[in-house]
Amino acid sequence: MPLEVLNHILGDSSTFFIHILNILVLITLVTLFIFARKAGKNWTRVNDYLGVITKTVNSVRYGDLTKKVERISLPNSAPLAESINRMIETLYDREKMIIEYQNELHRQNKLLEAVINSLSDGLIIFDENHRILRATSKISEWFETDGRKLVGELLDNYIKLAPRCNIETLKEEGIIINANKSLNFCASSMELKMEDKKKRFIIIIQNITNQRELENLKEDFVATLTHDLKVPIIAETNMLELFLNKNFGPISEKQEIALKNMQTSNKELLDLVQIVLETYKVRDGNIRLFKENILLKGFIQEIIEDMEPIAVKTNNSIKFLSERDIRVYADKIQLRRVIKNLIQNAISYGEPNSPIDIQIGEIPKFIVIKVKDYGAGISKEDIDKIFNRYYSAAKKFRKIGTGLGLYLAQQVVKSHGGELTVESEEGKYTEFTIKLPAVMNINLHYGE
Repeated sequence: MPLEVLNHILGDSSTFFIHILNILVLITLVTLFIFARKAGKNWTRVNDYLGVITKTVNSVRYGDLTKKVERISLPNSAPLAESINRMIETLYDREKMIIEYQNELHRQNKLLEAVINSLSDGLIIFDENHRILRATSKISEWFETDGRKLVGELLDNYIKLAPRCNIETLKEEGIIINANKSLNFCASSMELKMEDKKKRFIIIIQNITNQRELENLKEDFVATLTHDLKVPIIAETNMLELFLNKNFGPISEKQEIALKNMQTSNKELLDLVQIVLETYKVRDGNIRLFKENILLKGFIQEIIEDMEPIAVKTNNSIKFLSERDIRVYADKIQLRRVIKNLIQNAISYGEPNSPIDIQIGEIPKFIVIKVKDYGAGISKEDIDKIFNRYYSAAKKFRKIGTGLGLYLAQQVVKSHGGELTVESEEGKYTEFTIKLPAVMNINLHYGE
C-alpha cells in the first residue's frame, strides 16, 4: 500500500476519535449539570428545613410551647419532626404540672404565713453572724420597725440578754426588747438543720407580761397571807413555851408529852410558812446574801441536833461523816435552811429505821456537802422535775408538802455561785449534793 493512502486512513481515524471524545465530554458535562441542579435544590430544601427547626426550637426556648415543626416533602424528615413535636408536647405537660405545683406551694406558703403571723409568739430566723433573715409581723410590731427593714440587721441591736446567755441556745430565758422595755418577754432558740449545711437559727419570743403580772399578784397575795399566818403561829409557840416552863402551874407527864408534840408540829408549820414566804422573795436566784466564814463541822453538827427530834419519830439515825473540818464562805442562815430542808426530805421519804448520811468533802474549786437517804428513791420521769416550783412528791406518799423546799434550796445554792444536784435509784437511795465555791476562789467581802 502506498504511503499516501496509509496517511489518509490514519488521519481520518484520528479525527473520528477526537469527535467521539468531544461528545463523551459534552455528555458528561450535561449529566453533571443536571445532577448539580438537583443537588442544589435538595440542599436548599435541607437549609430551609433546618431553619424551620431552629425557629421552632428558639420559640420553645423562650417559653412558647405551642409551636410545632411542620412536615415537608423531604426524605427521612418525618421521624425527626415527630420526635421534636413529642418533646415539645412533653415539655408543655411538664410545664403545666410545674405551674400547678407552684400554685399549690404558693397557696400553702400563704396559709403557713397567715398561721404564723396569727400566732401570739414572734419568730425570727437568723444566721451564724446573728443577722436577721426573716421575721414575723409580731416581731416587727415589738421591734417597732418595718419587717422588710429588719432583714440583714443584727439581732443583737434589738434585744438584750441576761449575762452568760447565748442567743443560739436560749431555753425560755428572759430577754429585753429595746423598743418595749416595759413589757416582759422570754425566748427559746434552736438551730435549723438545712441541706445546704449553712448555719441558721430560729428564736421564738413570747410576751409574758400578762402572765408575769398575774404571777406577781399571786405572789403578793401568798406573801401577805404567809406573813400574816406567822403572827398567830409564833404566838402559839410562845404560849406552848410558857406551858412547858410551868408558868401557869404544874403539868402532868402526859400533858408535857402532848405539849411537846404540839410544839414540834407547830415548829414544822412555822418552817413551812417560812419556806413559802422565802420562796416569794426569790427571783431567779436574786437573794440578798450576808456571807461569812463558816467551819462546816460544828455548823452541820448544830443542824443535826435541831433535826434529831424529828428523826426520832421515824427511828432514823443521822450520821455525819467528816475526816477534817472545812471552811466555806456562805450565808449562814440561808445555808442552814438548805441543809435542814435536805435532811427533812431524807426523813420524809427515806425508809424508817434507816440511816441518813451527811458527808462533807472537797473537789477542785468546790466544797461539797452530801445528804443521802435509803428509801423510796426518785423515778426517772420525776428526777428532772423535783427542783420545779410547786412540784412535790408528798401527794404520792400521802404526806404534807408545798413543793417549794427544793426549789428554794436550789435558788439559794445558785445565788452562792454553786450547784445543787441529785442522784437516785428508785427503791434504794437518794443523794443530794451541794457544791459551793471554795473559799480560796472567792473575794471575802462581808454583807454581800
